Amino acid sequence: MSPSPRPRTRIQQKNRDSIVEAALEVFSLHGFRGATLDQIAEVAGLSKPNLLYYFPSKEAVHQALLTGLLDTWLDPLREMDPDGDPVEEVLAYVRRKLDLARDYPRESRLFAGEILQGAPRMRGAIEGDLKRLVDEKAVTLTRWMTEGRIARVNPVHLIFSIWALTQHYADFDVQVRAVLGDGHDPYVEAGDYLEILFRKLLVPVG
Repeated sequence: MSPSPRPRTRIQQKNRDSIVEAALEVFSLHGFRGATLDQIAEVAGLSKPNLLYYFPSKEAVHQALLTGLLDTWLDPLREMDPDGDPVEEVLAYVRRKLDLARDYPRESRLFAGEILQGAPRMRGAIEGDLKRLVDEKAVTLTRWMTEGRIARVNPVHLIFSIWALTQHYADFDVQVRAVLGDGHDPYVEAGDYLEILFRKLLVPVG
């Protein structure tokens, strides 16, 4: 039986956290291909050999980021309560996703960059945990539609549209702010707009 790994010292944990934070900044700006270990080490305030003590390669740093990111991305959908009010549950999911875009813009851009490259480091997770969760929630949405509690729409494409209309504000932040101009909080305005949009879509007619 192999011995358990030693717990990290406070300095080791601090350095590891600094590397992951620096990697998030560098990868979200330059993408996986454009990022280098030298850039990550510089932003982290460490030497490259010191960085390599914690992570043996750029791929290892990137994988550590993505592993933590997927749970962050799935949690808002997991919270959709099958026993709740259908319209309010979907609107709450929209608000959670918009909050995620506001609070984690770099993570959103990192995820988008990975997908645009064909998800070479996340395909298993996307085809596994993510797909299973979407399938599960699609069953709930379909039941609500069958019961006449929300309008009939394609449940998976409803989820896609929520992703597109919320993550846009993180992934295209510069464009959004340039078009809106000074004095506008894109997330307050987007929240009001998306609530009206999805409420009109979801409330059954008649």
